[in-house]
Amino acid sequence: MTKDVEPVLSTVLFVVVALVVLLLASGVRMVQQYQRGVVLRFGRLLPEVRQPGLRLMVPIADRMVKVPVQTIVLDVPPQGAITRDNVTLNVDAVVYFRVTDPVKAVVNVENYMGAVSQVARTSLRSVIGRADLDTLLSDREQINGELRAVIDTPTDEWGITVDRVEIKDIALPESMRRAMAHQAEAERDRRARIIAADGEYQASTRLADAARAMADTPGALQLRLLQTVSDVASDHNSTLVMPLPVELLRFFEHSTGQPGGGEVGDRPADTPTRLPKPRVELAGVDQEPSADGDEKKG
Repeated sequence: MTKDVEPVLSTVLFVVVALVVLLLASGVRMVQQYQRGVVLRFGRLLPEVRQPGLRLMVPIADRMVKVPVQTIVLDVPPQGAITRDNVTLNVDAVVYFRVTDPVKAVVNVENYMGAVSQVARTSLRSVIGRADLDTLLSDREQINGELRAVIDTPTDEWGITVDRVEIKDIALPESMRRAMAHQAEAERDRRARIIAADGEYQASTRLADAARAMADTPGALQLRLLQTVSDVASDHNSTLVMPLPVELLRFFEHSTGQPGGGEVGDRPADTPTRLPKPRVELAGVDQEPSADGDEKKG
């Protein structure tokens, strides 16, 4: 009888030891460096947050929730929005956040990942609706800062801190893209015209200064003339153009006299000026009008 009982006791003892080992093993938890452990004992929160390493818990009574504290990157899908100036567009963004209080992230919100995603979507549409298109395209930093402030306000109660929010892409309608392309082209054309006009104005100012300097020094004009002739002759041209100074032409004008001994400028006012008679050549026949208006053949 005793021999029959011993195998049964050995089996029961083995089962009890196995159960004890399993219970002890179930009370050991490993927390990674990027995690924090929140322990609930019979449904009640324990104030102490488990740090990284091997942690012992009461089997069956304790339940640990591991919360990552590293920065999480959340991709916000494209959201359709209307700007303040009534432009319809699609905007997508990315949110960088991290859990700063694991207890609030477990107790105050059911699923903090889904909650942050929904808040980011609604906040993105709200911020886009308060801004115009030019601000969205030119001042991204302002929009990102405002969007971060809007998202961070409700997530503070969940123990979550939003580090950064970035708008990735703004999809414009095709008609709006063509209008913006025309606007940019017109703006570049305007700048080119202004730059060309400014260059012409500066060049004319410099030329006027040079003309005044040459007028003060008569020899400068002659030196400039010789330099121009030297530049033209350096090209090995067969024809050389020599410009005559205006003063030389005026000298010949005043020094040339009329047959009566008077100069051109001394002609009496009542003396009629005889112009040369025009000659008309028709088919080899020279004709000129006579004094009485008839034509005579040559």
